[in-house]
Amino acid sequence: MAKYTAAHWGVYEIDAKGTPVPLRDDPDPSRIGSGWLSAARDTASRIAAPVARKGWLAGDRGKQRCDDGFVEIGWGRAIELVAGELERVRGTYGNNAIFAGSYGWASAGRFHHPQGQLRRFLNLIGGHVGKRDSYSFAAAEVLLPRILGLSREAHEDNMTGLELVAKECSLLVAFGGFSGRTAQVDSGGTSDHRLRNLHAQMVARGAELVSVSPRRDDFPGAERVSIRPGGDTAMMLALSYEILAAGRQNEAFLARFTSGWPEYRAYLLGEHDGQTKSADWAAPLCDVPAQYIRRLAMRMTEARTMISITWSLQRAEHGEQPLWAALALAAILGQMDQPGLGFGFGYGSSNAVGRTQRGFRWPAFPQGPNPVKDFIPVARITDMLLSPGAEYVYDGETRRYPDIRLVYWAGGNPFHHHQDLMRLESAWTRPETVIVHEHSWTATARRADLVLPCTTPLERTDMMINKRDPALFFMSPARAPYGQAKDDHEIFRLLASHFGVEEAFTESRDTESWLRTLWDGTRREADRHGIALPDFDTFRREGRIDLPPPEKSQVLLGDFFADPEAAPLKTESGRITLFNRAIADLALANCPGHPAWITPTESLLTAKAGELHLISGQPDTRLHGQNDRGKASLSEKIEGREPCELHPETAAELGLAAGDIVRIYNDRGACLAGLKLDAGLRRDCVFLAAGAWFDLQTIDGSRIDVHGNPNTLTRDKGCSDLTQGTSSHSCLVRMARWTGDLPPLSIDRLPVIEPAAQSS
Repeated sequence: MAKYTAAHWGVYEIDAKGTPVPLRDDPDPSRIGSGWLSAARDTASRIAAPVARKGWLAGDRGKQRCDDGFVEIGWGRAIELVAGELERVRGTYGNNAIFAGSYGWASAGRFHHPQGQLRRFLNLIGGHVGKRDSYSFAAAEVLLPRILGLSREAHEDNMTGLELVAKECSLLVAFGGFSGRTAQVDSGGTSDHRLRNLHAQMVARGAELVSVSPRRDDFPGAERVSIRPGGDTAMMLALSYEILAAGRQNEAFLARFTSGWPEYRAYLLGEHDGQTKSADWAAPLCDVPAQYIRRLAMRMTEARTMISITWSLQRAEHGEQPLWAALALAAILGQMDQPGLGFGFGYGSSNAVGRTQRGFRWPAFPQGPNPVKDFIPVARITDMLLSPGAEYVYDGETRRYPDIRLVYWAGGNPFHHHQDLMRLESAWTRPETVIVHEHSWTATARRADLVLPCTTPLERTDMMINKRDPALFFMSPARAPYGQAKDDHEIFRLLASHFGVEEAFTESRDTESWLRTLWDGTRREADRHGIALPDFDTFRREGRIDLPPPEKSQVLLGDFFADPEAAPLKTESGRITLFNRAIADLALANCPGHPAWITPTESLLTAKAGELHLISGQPDTRLHGQNDRGKASLSEKIEGREPCELHPETAAELGLAAGDIVRIYNDRGACLAGLKLDAGLRRDCVFLAAGAWFDLQTIDGSRIDVHGNPNTLTRDKGCSDLTQGTSSHSCLVRMARWTGDLPPLSIDRLPVIEPAAQSS
């Protein structure tokens, strides 16, 4: 029978040579996967053995953490050192001095999920400070429960099915685009890439597609509205106003399904601030002609319309506002109760969004309760490390940052996904100890005190059981573990034994026993839904189980729209809140009680001559930083540097040409990149994809990332005091040709590692 393995970007059959190849029935296999195997085999980046940082062994407590060599220590010594540090910090400061902020798209397997393994272990020895929300959509995770009554996961799981949008919608207005590039991935694995096919169906049916984005590539083939970055809220407010001014709002829908319309209506009409939110008002803010805004508003009222917004728009200063304004615009149109129409958040941002769910609750590796209740919003790690004890505001609460002495990271890379990496590097020297599990020498591993080598999904046995996917897969290893690498479960088993909690951690199960237990739970859950699954041995032998398709497509808030009295939303009014009293009562200057325009601190509206807006979206060659060492990502580099894109006319004005190495910089930092030209990009923008491995070097006395990571440049500030989400897309930069010698990449070579025999 066939053998399979899986990743967040696809499922692969393992051929006779042990090579993963894309599924034959995947309609649009991910490009990311073409670089997976080559990245996993890259011996210039794999971690072969446990190591300790030399300065940490000498007692520097982090001073040299970001620029030091290592010593091989062997597994026995490694476990002793990790356990000893955990014991010391727990005994001296308590478990609330341990931060297990591990975050990222780790293994797609159901069992070998490193964050879950880490948290289960730490919870058994007294707990840890954790994180809340996500870098992808933190603003939405806090805002949506208040205005729509749904958690982020529930909202994503219940989004109107894209098959309905493709069938019913005649006008799709996509703020931020509708990209197959970002739809390559789904957390937990995906076997069926279908977004481009659905897009093709809409085109064949004659639907009108409008992309409101500074990049043409964000929705190829659509009518393009080249909006100024950060101007989406102004345009949405103006669309709402023009519908209202024409008397085309759906008052019956607003009265039955929303609350706060009178207050929001007053804002649109300028009854309190004297400013109507008209197309003429919005045009200079969003750089979209007023006549076009008015015409689009009328088209929306005459067509079967879906308003779509990507996750990226709320990753900006005041990121709550475009999300809330888009929902309000859809409510004013009054088509949200019709299949395939209304409001969509995240279409194209992930392959999962818009895939009809079955309501399964598949079992997962249990983490147990965390005795420590303290947490931070996920993107406030630098603030926490720099300012222990400082107050901050989050979701209506005034909180204090904990005093963290030990950071334990498994399954993630903050020196990819966090903002203002120079500031993070400074903060990273503050803890007394940093422990990292990694399979490769990422920037985070190079800045750790104790580095424990772990296996990759290609080297493990697991199961891909994703409630969003139409099939279940048994994951077989495609190759043996590299060097001395162990899986995370085995590492934590060894640590649990040291603390006398091995039995509680393993429950007397090895990996296969855990997989059998999880599969038994999967069978019981499937049986609840009338689906019979085979026993574990049959599943392992066959490798793949296809599930029957859902009986019908889902509609967002379908039960509520059918009977709002019988199925009210979990909001303050039981309705969609266009004005939210609880948020208004918080009196936050950066997040009022209704959708509003707030001038951003850093944008093209305030830019000085020569400044460009940085767009740091996702590439199509890797998942964030994963597979940056793979052939797909490497094939796009220019002299080894990450490519950036610039409009040809802007490049000419700056005296630049395709293929040049450029320095992109602002007051926060600088990086090198290779230049490509894109006539489909706004002239006042530069695109630099996220995920190039951070390679910070000192050149002529200045620190510069020589590889091209945009988070060297982005802002590390919460988008508001309500959600504390990231504001990475509110960023201005300058560019110039690099005229110095091109420095070699340090990521192309291993860090300095002394053999164990020399460590004495």
